[in-house]
Amino acid sequence: MSEEELFVSARPVKSFFVNMLTRDILLEDAILDLLDNCIDGALRSRDKNKSEYEKYSGFKAELTINKDIFRLEDNCGGICWDLLKNYAFRMGRVPESPSYDTDETVGTYGIGMKRAIFKIGTECIVRTQSSSDGCFEVNITPHWITTNEDWDIPVKKVSRNSDINGTSIEIKNFHNGIKNLFDTEKSNFLSLLTEKISTTYSVIMAKGFNISLNGKPIIPKPITLIFDKNIQPYIYKKEEVIGGNNLSVFVAVGLTAPLLTEDELAEKEKIKYSSQSAGWTIICNDRVVLYCDKTELTGWGTGSVPQYHTQFISISGIVEFSSKDSSLLPTTTTKRGVDAANLVYLRVREKMCEGMKIFTSFTNKWKGKEKEIKEKIVVSKALTVADVKLKSTKEVNFSEVRRAEGGQVAKPTQLPEPLEVENDKKRITFTADQDQIQEVARFLKLPTGTAPSKVGEKAFNYVYEEADE
Repeated sequence: MSEEELFVSARPVKSFFVNMLTRDILLEDAILDLLDNCIDGALRSRDKNKSEYEKYSGFKAELTINKDIFRLEDNCGGICWDLLKNYAFRMGRVPESPSYDTDETVGTYGIGMKRAIFKIGTECIVRTQSSSDGCFEVNITPHWITTNEDWDIPVKKVSRNSDINGTSIEIKNFHNGIKNLFDTEKSNFLSLLTEKISTTYSVIMAKGFNISLNGKPIIPKPITLIFDKNIQPYIYKKEEVIGGNNLSVFVAVGLTAPLLTEDELAEKEKIKYSSQSAGWTIICNDRVVLYCDKTELTGWGTGSVPQYHTQFISISGIVEFSSKDSSLLPTTTTKRGVDAANLVYLRVREKMCEGMKIFTSFTNKWKGKEKEIKEKIVVSKALTVADVKLKSTKEVNFSEVRRAEGGQVAKPTQLPEPLEVENDKKRITFTADQDQIQEVARFLKLPTGTAPSKVGEKAFNYVYEEADE
């Protein structure tokens, strides 16, 4: 062997990338990655004169999913030739890749579209049309996936078939198990996907974006907060520069509905809201990455904040992070969760806990007096996060946070206080088996469906009258 310079092979194996990329992501999250690309396209091509609250109006994405085909079509401007040729299908984000004047996105690693395609199947046609460069078609085949020698993917220019600039992705040849998940007769996956889309894109759809699945519009599920003169949320906001890029933080926590009595809590499955809408929702660049969380991740059960209990069913919080540099967002690599170790998030969580303690204390003060406080809560004033932000700029007085974390805070200062009545009355609270309660109700000749608290009160009065004779 000569002394000339030698090399060993470090070429990547394509099948390794394909398998590892898709192993740890859920199917529904992979599909959301494709929808994220639609939204990024809308941001690239939107009318910059539109307000923040209608910036997605006119854009849409249509999903067609069944046991034979997966198709996603949008009208979000398409992919220009330079982006398509040099970046869109690369395995990872190239450091020098241009931004193409996009607003806030959540993509960091440049793997979303590829990972989603490989998660679903081995045969895909991507067709994209832009106003500047015309229409192109990219064909990914099973042969390309299994062949390591050639990493380039064939692309051809095709004729325009409409005036709509956008992208369509059609995937076939599904992996094992995917076909059954897409078959509504064998799985409820599409129902779960609909639920995920309605929460993840609730903010974006509220700003005008439309998403449909198999021809049916998906209705967003926004988180709302009561905001009137009696019940104002706790609000914290901050603007900071990290590594030359701006990061905006907005926190609001308060009541999403009137407080519930013990009887209503016992029958909560029969009322129009439940624990599903309580807790913290975290939004990164308009995408909901954590929905109605009630765990230690968002501060419940930490420090002096109590663990979540149905007593706190009316408390909701919203945290919004915004930045053109998606690496500053406290998201996990799947973009569908929060990085609990992120230092920015940990500082913000301290403010979340500060606001939470105000409203857990509020519910404690009104425990047993929920009917009285209901008269003071105007449910019609419940606002979305966009409306809360807009109203807070006009009607809330902020003070500077002088500690290290900085920012501005507005704490509710006029929350209603229960009247303290000096008397000898004491509260009696106990639980009993439902069948026993109904048996006592029949004995007392009370109407069917009488609330347990009324049964208990009537039983006490009955015994007291007997004892007093």
